[in-house]
Amino acid sequence: MNVTQVAISPTQASREAGRPALTPELLAASGARYSRNNEGLDSILSRIDPENPDKSVDSIFRMLDYGHQSIADMAPVAMFIDGISLWLAYYVWSLCPTASGQESSTRYLNYGSKPAVEPQQLGITGCHSDAWRALISECYDAYGEALQFWENAALENPSLTRIPAELLNDSSEKTQKKVARMKRNFAFDRARYFLPASAPTNVMLLMSARAWTGLIQHLLSYPLPEAQTLGNQLREELSLTAPRLVKHATAKPSLEQGIALEIDQVRQLSLQWNRQYLLNETQEAHPCTAFLETFAPSENCPAAAADLTFHDNRYAWMGAGLRRTAVRFGWEAVAMAELRDLNRHRTGSKWCPLIPRGFYCAGDQLPGQAHQETFRKLATVGRRAAAAARALLECGDPAYIYWTMLGTQYYFEHTTTADKFLYEAELRTGTGAHYRYARHLHDALEEWYKIYPDTRGLVLEGSAEPE
Repeated sequence: MNVTQVAISPTQASREAGRPALTPELLAASGARYSRNNEGLDSILSRIDPENPDKSVDSIFRMLDYGHQSIADMAPVAMFIDGISLWLAYYVWSLCPTASGQESSTRYLNYGSKPAVEPQQLGITGCHSDAWRALISECYDAYGEALQFWENAALENPSLTRIPAELLNDSSEKTQKKVARMKRNFAFDRARYFLPASAPTNVMLLMSARAWTGLIQHLLSYPLPEAQTLGNQLREELSLTAPRLVKHATAKPSLEQGIALEIDQVRQLSLQWNRQYLLNETQEAHPCTAFLETFAPSENCPAAAADLTFHDNRYAWMGAGLRRTAVRFGWEAVAMAELRDLNRHRTGSKWCPLIPRGFYCAGDQLPGQAHQETFRKLATVGRRAAAAARALLECGDPAYIYWTMLGTQYYFEHTTTADKFLYEAELRTGTGAHYRYARHLHDALEEWYKIYPDTRGLVLEGSAEPE
């Protein structure tokens, strides 16, 4: 694992225009002065010693008699995080849904050569270590076999990929490179379910120092070593760019207690939920049934269809009625592969008790019956992994999550407002959307249309064709 804070420097055009360049803390401190006087930026900058920005920050902080949290909100910090597990990346995004950033994509990259994060870093020790290594080896073998199958399928029967015929028939070098990429993505999309949640990934995030502090607090309060290691490395890097704003970046008793309580609540819930899909080799996956309910204002709320009058793209206008209508939607069993992006939608609140409910491996995408038995055998790897993880969860081992795979299914719900739900539905069914996202959101929209049938045709539901 490696964390690197990257500073932001002014552009050449900014320098030539004589624009000021401030450190993150000095930027925050200068902005903070606006709440105590109306002297304007030039006056503030005149008090700054460009040869000693740290002294300037201290002098401003001494004049401001209020907490540093609001100041930290104005200090932008970029971090590049290399070599954390897919699960920890999911957890980080769940804590920072409004952050700007990117993550290495399992849809566009071959993960076959990326060994899992070492068990010691994950908190897997003793007799569990050998069993875990054996399982991870099976996961990567299954991933390689599935990837080879889907690559061959795309070559032998290009129509499976839904790549437009005009692209397939275009022999130009540029177009054929694009087609080859689409075919690879088609295969990655369907093979990735066999990747272990402990496979390494890289994440870049841009947030305020205050947001980084909140993330670090949660990571240092989490019982898993990997989370604590990341929290400590982030704190060290944050101290390079905002040393006066990191005093709160420590483990917090309330968070430690709250996280421990939630983990135990998940354990108790796991004991209650049915586990038939973990063990039933004739059933490919737990049914991913969608649900949706709305809570519209009782007064002064126009018809939903009227609120879509000028809605000609997913970023376009939606009326106040949709913006005022609360929506709770979700699915009974979503694979972690899809959860990683569904989790990143910025608005609202999500709830996903990480209790393995089944295993999905794209068997419904197979062309015909010829390969059903092969994939049924591969799926047993995922089911055994999910069953092992659930047993460890119910024994109270927080490292259970590292025994799961991207095909492991979980309950997921999202509470937001109707305009944000429709934006997500249009995004996840639009051009370039992953086929499984599209299926989930098509199903959720069908529940929406039962309540608001007049909006069918006004919601810009796509067909998720390749980008």
